[in-house]
Amino acid sequence: MDRTELPAELRTAAPSRRQWVLRAAWLLLAVAAALYCGWRFTGPSPLQTNLLALLPATEADPVAEEAVDQLAGALGNRAVLLVSSDDAAHAKAAALQLGMALSASRAFASVTARVPPFDLGRITRFYLPYRFGLLTASDRALAGGDAEALRGALAERLYGLPGAGLATSLADDPFGWLQHWLMGLPLAASNLTLEDGLLVAHHGSTTSVLVIGTLPGSAFEADVQRGVLSAVAQGETALRAAWPDVNVARTGAVFYAESARRAAEHDVHVIGIVTLVGIALLMLWIFRSPRLLLLGFVSTALGILCALAATMLVFGKLHLLTLVFGASLIGEAVDYSIQYFIVYLSARQGWNARRGAREVLPALAVALATSLLGYAIVMFAPFPALRQIACFAIVGIFVAFASVIGLLPSLMTQPARRSPRTLFATAGAMLAKWHALIGGRRAWGVALALVAIAVPGWLQLRGDDDIHLLIQRDPALVAQERVVTNAVGMDNSAQFFVVRGATPESVLERTEALCARLAALTGAQALSGWQSVTSFVPSAQRQRADRALLGSHVFGDPGALRALLSGAGFRDDVVRTWMTSWTQSGEKSDDAVLRVEDWLAEPWSQPFRHLWLGRSASTPGAFAAVVIPQGITDANQPALIAAAHAVPGASFVDKAASVSRFFGVYRHDGAIWLAGALTLILLLTAARYGWRGAMLVAMPVWLAVGVTLAVFGYAHVRINLFNMLALMLVLGVGANYAVFLREGAMRANADIGAVWAGVLLSAATTLLSFGMLGMSSMPALKSFGSTLSLGIMVSVMLAPIGIGGMSTIQRRKA
Repeated sequence: MDRTELPAELRTAAPSRRQWVLRAAWLLLAVAAALYCGWRFTGPSPLQTNLLALLPATEADPVAEEAVDQLAGALGNRAVLLVSSDDAAHAKAAALQLGMALSASRAFASVTARVPPFDLGRITRFYLPYRFGLLTASDRALAGGDAEALRGALAERLYGLPGAGLATSLADDPFGWLQHWLMGLPLAASNLTLEDGLLVAHHGSTTSVLVIGTLPGSAFEADVQRGVLSAVAQGETALRAAWPDVNVARTGAVFYAESARRAAEHDVHVIGIVTLVGIALLMLWIFRSPRLLLLGFVSTALGILCALAATMLVFGKLHLLTLVFGASLIGEAVDYSIQYFIVYLSARQGWNARRGAREVLPALAVALATSLLGYAIVMFAPFPALRQIACFAIVGIFVAFASVIGLLPSLMTQPARRSPRTLFATAGAMLAKWHALIGGRRAWGVALALVAIAVPGWLQLRGDDDIHLLIQRDPALVAQERVVTNAVGMDNSAQFFVVRGATPESVLERTEALCARLAALTGAQALSGWQSVTSFVPSAQRQRADRALLGSHVFGDPGALRALLSGAGFRDDVVRTWMTSWTQSGEKSDDAVLRVEDWLAEPWSQPFRHLWLGRSASTPGAFAAVVIPQGITDANQPALIAAAHAVPGASFVDKAASVSRFFGVYRHDGAIWLAGALTLILLLTAARYGWRGAMLVAMPVWLAVGVTLAVFGYAHVRINLFNMLALMLVLGVGANYAVFLREGAMRANADIGAVWAGVLLSAATTLLSFGMLGMSSMPALKSFGSTLSLGIMVSVMLAPIGIGGMSTIQRRKA
């Protein structure tokens, strides 16, 4: 028979110009997306490995949130290594060798093993011009006393033991006021001591030496991580060969970031490879056509590629959480092409590509709308990573949908050579039997029975809002961090105070008020200490008050003061010079006051500059400082919060607790979102199927949500925010299966067995991909995976309810 003698719908003419234009347009889109992604990955890595980027802005005060970011940046650019041994000589020699090896690696901007010589006199000389405004509390009490108290203080200064460390000369500081104040500086608020130029800590028989490396860039840059990890590994290997008795513990943001990146990359590879291979085998088993497999992955690859490009374009960065979730999106994106392939195989010789697209369009459009609804709700979640996931998924499934409707018809003009009729017939028989058990009039009885069984499970549901659901640190690194902090004697707490004010002076005054309240805490409420900028720079008010105290009680009677000093053995020229310094320091009051900017300009202030935040970038006209307490416990935390509330402009920041509270609020709100989404799906499907049909189509996914929650209740699995957000996706994805069956039953001459086989295949691919999230190292994705898997499984099992009465199937089969 000649081609011209074939019916029009069976002709397989060469692709038309319109089809070539469509192919070229899609190819252009794919090339553009691929080039953009390639360009982004060839430059600085767009991958975001900063765990703090996962967290929402939880502080009501934007200055406090800014403090969280600044502290993380200030303290996160260091790698700290502790070299320990029971042999002190070995520990010191190994630390020096490690320091030289790390310096030679060029992986660090600088490495400090041996502390460079420093002239402590520089600190004394810096504070000397301001000495008359710097008094300790005890000297303040003595200076305000009688002449006998002054005489006793002078005698102690002359005949007492010489001070160690920051000492002052008798000529410059006869009463030792400045020396006493300098001795209170928290320059070494740790267990470390300086031995042989090394920072050493002793614990029992163990000697530990600190080695500190400063990173050349952000701790969250992949190149920095690789360089640091390689250098440290090589250094540790050399140490083990030379000193087997030496141990090295390490901590720093760079190690946690590298661990998170490595775990996420492993997740991407495992989830992506297993999902791809699993889906490929399933599709080959059902379709027996490598060509359909290839076309299905073309559609899916377009969706994933465009989603990747769009996410980086919108957000600038791509979080590892998004990348791992994106690997699991393959199973959902391939659903659209599967439904088109089912229509294609069912048509056989009656195939017309454009007509096939029109037939499947209503089912895919409703399925797309429900999926977009689920992800759109997630888009409103206040977590940057979740918004990225929602953006990625929305673009990915929309492009996959569009490519099935717009591209695949131009690539599938030839009719199928074979069709799995036996498989479709078997699926149809199974559907008829299953529908007879749960469909038609029995659907309401099934629903009531499931609700009755689920109610006790619902009553056992409990919440869990722990921040570790989102961030879980490597236990090995946590153990090493504990070794370092115990040896050094410093807490690595994320809890601190933020003090804000309209001027730098008001910040200092309020900080002093807060520190006074902290000092007044006793017993179980007391702290072991704290770090504050006012330990280095008192407020101008405090300095002027100290000067005024000296002016009225010490320098008020120059003759008596001169006689006191001369009687103690001071030469007249020394007394005259010191008293002249007092007079000159008061001639210009501004010059007599130490200011924060003067202290910040000193090189030795660098380790403590994070205590002063300065002018706020988020709040115009605001300045801020932080106070970092040491020794926070459950017993004293309420007292610390109360102390902050008592000082204007002060707040106690506990990022972990804030995020946990935030999780709880949004978990409860999630229940409201879920109810709203259920209602929206009913309204959406009612526009297509009428109210009765909408109830039947929505019932499977409603029951799937209820059964999933009941299972968690019976299993005593605590519900978190991510379970609730995953249920939104169960609504969006799970509703598709009832829609596909309903639309298949409504299509004229449709093979309902083929439609059911397609639904089962779609569910299998989705379960395979989302189920793999349960193997993720990220707790949030595990919650997503378990909830999605259970919800989708129940949705597909109950999907035949959406068809309606048994007569519908019988009519279609006839």
